[in-house]
Amino acid sequence: MSKFGAAIRADFPAVAHELVFLDAPGGTQMPSVVAEAIAKAGTSPISNRSRGSLPGRNADDAVLEFRAAAADLLGADPRGIVQGRSATQLTFDFSRTLGRTWAEGDNIVLSQADHDCNVAPWLIAAERAGVEVRWARLDPETSELPAAQYEALVDDRTKLVAVTAASNLVGTRPDVAAISAIAHSRGALTYVDGVHYTAHAGVDVAAMGADFFVASPYKFFGPHFGMLAASPELLDSLHPDKLRPSPETVPERFELGTLPYEMLAGATAAIDYIASLGGAEGTRRERILSAMREMDDYELELRDAIEAGLAELPGVTCFSRASERTSTLLITIDGIAPLVVEARLRERGFIAQAGHFYAIEVCGALGLGEIGGVRFGLAPYNTREEVDGLLVALSEAIAEGPTAA
Repeated sequence: MSKFGAAIRADFPAVAHELVFLDAPGGTQMPSVVAEAIAKAGTSPISNRSRGSLPGRNADDAVLEFRAAAADLLGADPRGIVQGRSATQLTFDFSRTLGRTWAEGDNIVLSQADHDCNVAPWLIAAERAGVEVRWARLDPETSELPAAQYEALVDDRTKLVAVTAASNLVGTRPDVAAISAIAHSRGALTYVDGVHYTAHAGVDVAAMGADFFVASPYKFFGPHFGMLAASPELLDSLHPDKLRPSPETVPERFELGTLPYEMLAGATAAIDYIASLGGAEGTRRERILSAMREMDDYELELRDAIEAGLAELPGVTCFSRASERTSTLLITIDGIAPLVVEARLRERGFIAQAGHFYAIEVCGALGLGEIGGVRFGLAPYNTREEVDGLLVALSEAIAEGPTAA
């Protein structure tokens, strides 16, 4: 019997509702232990960080415990974990800081596989600095982002390569380690968007060669904010905009204002929850990696079942085609607008959304324009029964006929 699916559904109060959640790429449901950790931190004595009083120690402990947990999740140094309001906010912050070091004649390399979080901030920074923007192309036939193309794109004037670890729209997992190796051989830094990837695979930022790696706890059972991992030495070489009295220490110099201690406690609980799914033996890092391997295998089994069913339905095109990809599927149905498909599924109790999901470069490369498609994304609390029900609901939605809406 699997340790996922029905075995863990009682941990997630939201799934007790008569809804089927197939929107995990937009954010997972939250287990009770995470909500309880947030409530406990918020109702315990708390103040600004210090070691001199109980409230101050509670705040400081929340920060230090979060950094340690995030480091275990990502295979990083806790001294290099930065908290931010969102991955988007962190990327804008770092784009401004890094962009000040660029000069005319330099270039950066972006990718068509990315969420706009890892595109727009760099475009703005490049325009301000007057540097060239180069593009790694997504193959429209395979939805792959071939690493080999970076050999021609990256040169000794390349300052930054920004790339996703997994597409939030179609699930493609580029070979980030190979891309990073090319970037580093020319002296460029890599900024990796791991927001989607972190929910579906064990992360090792060093093995990836990621100089910067961003993630968001709400994608893996936690609260809504962003976090970034980098080496403390790299962070120490950077000088962001900050308030004059705020700390110069790393990573604090990158964290603007008072931190959300309650949310940090929730993120720590989410990471501990993942570790609990990896068994009782070994370090937290080892248990996390074990859980993520098994979680990924389980989700991919469900994804394969959906794909097999989609192949039997008329007029369905699936754009999730890469050989290495997450349990995320993007489809269109001939003659039925994506938003109409979403509405028809919602009427049947299935929560799956339609749109471009801010992956506008991906949509452009795949010929989907601004409309996008319907996205299905799996989490470990989903079941085979839900997958079978989805395929029935899709069949009924198609049978309702085409619409111009």
